[in-house]
Amino acid sequence: MALAADGGDGMTGEVAVLGAGMHPWGKWGRGFVEYGVAAARAALADAGIGWRDVGSVVGADTVRGGYPGYVAGATFARALGWQGARVASVYAACASGAQAIGTARAQILAGLADVVLVVGADSAPKGFFRPADGERPDDPDWLRFRVLGATNPAYFGLYARRRMAVHGDTLEDFAQVKVKNAALGALNPNARYRKRVTAEEVAESAVVADPLRLLDICATSDGGAALVLSSMDFARRHGAADPVRIRAVSTVTPRYPSTVLDLPDIATDSAVSVEPPAHTFRASVALAAYEEAGIGPEDLSLAEVYDLSTALELQWYEDLGLCGEGEAAKLLREGATGPGGRIPVNTSGGLASFGEAVPAQAIAQVCELTWQLRGQAGERQVPGARVGITANQGLFGHGSSVIAVR
Repeated sequence: MALAADGGDGMTGEVAVLGAGMHPWGKWGRGFVEYGVAAARAALADAGIGWRDVGSVVGADTVRGGYPGYVAGATFARALGWQGARVASVYAACASGAQAIGTARAQILAGLADVVLVVGADSAPKGFFRPADGERPDDPDWLRFRVLGATNPAYFGLYARRRMAVHGDTLEDFAQVKVKNAALGALNPNARYRKRVTAEEVAESAVVADPLRLLDICATSDGGAALVLSSMDFARRHGAADPVRIRAVSTVTPRYPSTVLDLPDIATDSAVSVEPPAHTFRASVALAAYEEAGIGPEDLSLAEVYDLSTALELQWYEDLGLCGEGEAAKLLREGATGPGGRIPVNTSGGLASFGEAVPAQAIAQVCELTWQLRGQAGERQVPGARVGITANQGLFGHGSSVIAVR
């Protein structure tokens, strides 16, 4: 499917990305508000927009920040200085940032605001994430810890074993994903880990959830990211004649029956009496974005995907349609997803280099697309980048993908 042409006024549903900003990822020991405000100010400066020009603030929530984290939109607006802006707060676990972008875009297209600031930030605990405290026997996320002891790394290990059994992926394939992403993260000033690694170092790192090693799994991090979005009319008035544009935001849920286990679900739905859907949940995430944008995977210049583990990155290659089912490892081995390849993936360094700062990460993915499509990614730059896609997944069927074009 060819990339649809822009007729001058922008395609229906497009909004401009005027600014992108981040607070570097790491373990800084400070509150999430500080990170979010730093990212917001960087995005406003990048856009050349004053804080008082912002008509709405959409915050991606964190459950680790008490009440301020639950009302992140108002929290960031207060920290920047009350000026009367509309506010909204969004929670969708790891998809919170994409949902926040979708909310901001809807406000702009509805005419509720010309300029919207989207912010996400987090201060993460040491070690893997666990459910919030309390007894919740009707909460699948709580149950998978209490009943199965299935931490996130355990889930990553199960998914890796599935790929090995079904598609023949190897430990060496998984290690090469880390090698690729670490090399790109070494070039990114916002990344937490800026050191190249070898496949041997991955293999020699401690086993966390067999078959995955420590270097196969992303860390938990502090960090923040922000975007300044606007209507196309405002962008032109502001002097941005050819801005990066968000053309699609998909936020889909699974279809019954689900035949591939995705935690926190403990069991898959039965497909005995009902035919499974044409596409798996993850594949439907990207498909909805492609259909909305009027493009196909062949039009992509790059992709930012949710590499909680090395094996999960390979799964996204197939779910985004970058290759056929079971061909992800082959695509990686050919160098297609690395620098200079046909479709570079995780040019930012991915979560392998950043770690998880949950509300910020889907926003950070769009920051990377923005810099790439502007030609501002430095040594990570994909030559001639015109179209990029993001993909990630939050708990309870929060699938999300954003397509940006230039």
